[in-house]
Amino acid sequence: MTSATVITGTVGMDAHVIGTKILSRALRDAGFKVVELGILNPPEDFIRAAIETNAAAILMSSLYGMAEIDLRGFREKCVEAGIGGILLYLGGILAVGRHEFHEDEVKFKQMGFDRVYPPEVELNVAIADLRADLEARAKSASGVTA
Repeated sequence: MTSATVITGTVGMDAHVIGTKILSRALRDAGFKVVELGILNPPEDFIRAAIETNAAAILMSSLYGMAEIDLRGFREKCVEAGIGGILLYLGGILAVGRHEFHEDEVKFKQMGFDRVYPPEVELNVAIADLRADLEARAKSASGVTA
């Protein structure tokens, strides 16, 4: 599999950059081309970067609990921009207050995210998921069935 381009960064007013730096490094080590947006990114910056680089996936993090507000309508914006099929991954502390992570996972998948992770996810799990999802997309695009 050729190395796919992926976009990483924190969304909204989130300034927690260490996790995305570590993720970006792990993705590079795994053979991906990584475009790091860093911190404090409006959702539209991810879309713009994905278009400019022909990215296969957007991997966002949010640790300040406002992801639902920041990402409302994000998949629809991707569709409008012509990248509706891009893989969308989100991880972190996605809501404020006590709640079960499963609730966040369901909510964000309903919002169009392909994968949703808690802050303690092992990076090798997310990278394996990304590889599997990219491979499945490639097979689907070529008409190959499992």
